[in-house]
Amino acid sequence: MKLPYWVRGDTNAFFGFGVNVLVNVLTLTALCVGVIHLPGGSVFGDILPALGIALVFGNIYYTVLGRRLARRENRADVTALPYGPSVPHMFIVIFVIMLPIYLRTQNPVLAWQAGVAWAFIIGVIVLIGAFVGPYIRKYAPRAALLGTLAGISITFISMNPAGRMWSLAWVALPVFALLLVGLLTDVKLPGNIPIGLAALLLGTAIGWIGGAMSVPDVTGAAKDIALAFPTFHLGLLFDGLGDMAPLLATAIPLGVYNFTEGMTNVESAATAGDNYSLRNVLLADGAGAVIGAALGSPFPPAVYVGHPGWKAAGGRTGYSMAAGVVVAALCFLGMFGLLGAIFPTAAIVPILLYIGLLIGAQAFQATPRAHAAAVVAALIPNIAAWATGQMDNVLAAAGTTAAEVGTEALAGAGVVYDGLLVLGQGAILAGLVLGAIVAFIIDKRFAHAAAFAACGALLSFIGLIHGEKIAWNANGEVALGYGFVAVICGAFALAKIPPRVPDAEELALDRLHGGGAAPETDGGSDQRPRASAPVAS
Repeated sequence: MKLPYWVRGDTNAFFGFGVNVLVNVLTLTALCVGVIHLPGGSVFGDILPALGIALVFGNIYYTVLGRRLARRENRADVTALPYGPSVPHMFIVIFVIMLPIYLRTQNPVLAWQAGVAWAFIIGVIVLIGAFVGPYIRKYAPRAALLGTLAGISITFISMNPAGRMWSLAWVALPVFALLLVGLLTDVKLPGNIPIGLAALLLGTAIGWIGGAMSVPDVTGAAKDIALAFPTFHLGLLFDGLGDMAPLLATAIPLGVYNFTEGMTNVESAATAGDNYSLRNVLLADGAGAVIGAALGSPFPPAVYVGHPGWKAAGGRTGYSMAAGVVVAALCFLGMFGLLGAIFPTAAIVPILLYIGLLIGAQAFQATPRAHAAAVVAALIPNIAAWATGQMDNVLAAAGTTAAEVGTEALAGAGVVYDGLLVLGQGAILAGLVLGAIVAFIIDKRFAHAAAFAACGALLSFIGLIHGEKIAWNANGEVALGYGFVAVICGAFALAKIPPRVPDAEELALDRLHGGGAAPETDGGSDQRPRASAPVAS
């Protein structure tokens, strides 16, 4: 089949996705300089070029995978997976790993080497997950997978951009409205102008006319432009790995989070009709994190949420590679300081809120109505993790902590801090477990529910979920609770209650999103039996 490298829809998706990656790189640049106080030479000369290499090779790789899938299935509507720096990990590595070390030592280089070592460990765990993740995806209900992804999207992806938007609403809301019209309807702009480009230019014009931007800031930022290419920083990496033990407490659960996030994003793409090999995706993500760490980047790359959004915008296989190459070129040229001074942040972040809306809606649209409660259950741990993170940041800004304020004082103010903290630890994995239990109970498949409850007990006991750190008996009380759930579900399973029979609408939904089991071929798509539509025995 003759497959074009570029179609009209790729232009729309390129500007939308390119702006998405652009704002993420602008954000991590600001965090490195403003929070960790890394020298500009290290950020623009080492970290961003290392990230640029990952963007180039990663997006080319996913373009090749997309074209292979299109040829194998003889269709031209395949959309490449989007790829860039992992958004939740940007904040986690800065505030959980690097900032405490910087505050304790006042040495940004020590913080940097810890971040690089942490990213390397994450990559190794994701590589291991490439051989475990496909089995989780095969047996987990779609409601649990998409529900926990929606939880991340609504909280960590959408809420910060939403806050930035409403703090400068007169710039952001017109941009957001234009994006909604262009991406959620079939309305086209005159001359088929790409909606992402039009929205960015509109917001930038409003910001400059309204006085939100400053010419001296642009002039100052232009002085930072300089050509830089990545070099290996193995000494930095090995120094960080020399004190590896403290990093494992967060690296292990977050590595599990990373491959679970990759798993849910592959599930999201399958929902939109593109069945990629989960193993190929996780191997690429893990290798990207390992190589990036060796080059000095503490920011693990990953497949992004939002594949269905770029597919709906008309993107096929060209948009991802083009976005990766362009953003990488900006990294090599040290242009991000200048871009941050030219484009108002409020004109950039609405695209992230759009992605949040789309993924949140997909979790309900692509799962049976009967599983709506399971989707909500999968959301809850992620909301708890986001909420406690906000509380911790507020208390830190006030020069205190939740421990210093005290549980009783917080409870007196109506804040259930301790319970939310436990619920949100290992949120994406906890959401997957909780959503699966609820979905299988709804389906009256009690043996499956008991199995997931037993997994919840084990994960809680060793601290991968609901635990402050990896440890033996990390949270025995929560593990006991999941154990009781397993016993109750096991008792109902012994009663041999017939499973719920799906209705015609549910069977049609299952067929639409790839129901039926088939082996992997050519390292290609993962076909899986869909737990969302059980078959009566």
